[in-house]
Amino acid sequence: MADNLKDILSNLNPDVDQETLMLYLQGKLSEEKKNEIEKQLLQDDFNEDAFEGLESFKDKEQLSYMVDALNRDLKKKTAKKKARREKLRIKDQPWIYISILILLLLIAIAVMFIMKIKS
Repeated sequence: MADNLKDILSNLNPDVDQETLMLYLQGKLSEEKKNEIEKQLLQDDFNEDAFEGLESFKDKEQLSYMVDALNRDLKKKTAKKKARREKLRIKDQPWIYISILILLLLIAIAVMFIMKIKS
């Protein structure tokens, strides 16, 4: 899975990178850049809700720590799901193919033997 899918803020808006968004939320951007980001994020209802949720954090400095924690948890959960999927996946095992081939040969020999006995 692509690492950018495991970043909680990376899919908020493809035009705004996570660092720029964090700088905006911490109030470290110019007014022009703030307006540009707001226009980009407020074009979609989902992005608008996510943006309002991020803005509601009281301690903006703790926001980066929260995002890092969310990213870690997200990566951990997706790794668990991937491991579970890999565990459930049927692995290629050559002995299965060999046993099927031997079984088919035995059936073919048995059919030929029965045909010979009948004639």
